Amino acid sequence: MFRKVLSAGFAVRAGHVALTWAVTLILFLHRTDLKQSEERGEFLKPVTFLLLVLCSMLLYFITSLMDPGYVTFDDELKVSRSVHCVWDDEEQMVPVVQKAQRLRRCGYCMVQQPMRSKHCQSCQHCVRRYDHHCPWIENCVGERNHRFFMLYLISQLTVLLWAFHIAWSGFGTETEWKEWLRINTFLLLAFIIIIIFTVVVMLLLVSHLYLVSSNTTTWEFMSRHRISYLKHCSSEENPFDQGILGNLWVFFCVCKTVAWERIYFKEEDGLV
Repeated sequence: MFRKVLSAGFAVRAGHVALTWAVTLILFLHRTDLKQSEERGEFLKPVTFLLLVLCSMLLYFITSLMDPGYVTFDDELKVSRSVHCVWDDEEQMVPVVQKAQRLRRCGYCMVQQPMRSKHCQSCQHCVRRYDHHCPWIENCVGERNHRFFMLYLISQLTVLLWAFHIAWSGFGTETEWKEWLRINTFLLLAFIIIIIFTVVVMLLLVSHLYLVSSNTTTWEFMSRHRISYLKHCSSEENPFDQGILGNLWVFFCVCKTVAWERIYFKEEDGLV
């Protein structure tokens, strides 16, 4: 399920951990709300903040180390069944040859790709419901870990917004700007880092919420004109769209592998 921790992404993950705890330590050492709460013997706020940071880091490592949905040779039989068994026995059968032509074999790892999968050059694997390869987690975002990626973004944004308020509360007022800068140098640096990551995470979260609500991946959104099963569709048409609530339900609540061929071919033949 999980890849080895000591992999090519070890430096990226170590950098994430170091940066997270460095900023957290600065917030605790300066005269911020957290520091003042500790001095008053009120530990609810500091403990809650630490738990949120730990929760965010846990989701980060789950997303980073988890198998995003690699396609294996064992999946070929499942793909074949999902294509050949689109209809029940009592429904009209559509010629299998016509549908089978839509499946393709990856030219890199030679596995038969299920619909919505793509080969990742960085991971050297085909990934089910491929969204994108994220350099910050050094892993693909695919069908198995996409929901964890979203939960990580939500938790990270919550921590960053709270950290923004904490850092702001720690800036003291000094008569001389040189004295102020000397006292608040590290806090100011942490504040700038918090602002940058808040903007980035907020943009990522908003864009992914939009894509998830329409059942579209980043790869499909950016390259639909080059994707065989989408390039004949109009820019407003999405054969996988099941409505906002249906899309959110499938994304967050359905843990099993989805046979996207069923949804696509039914939509294509106008029988749903």
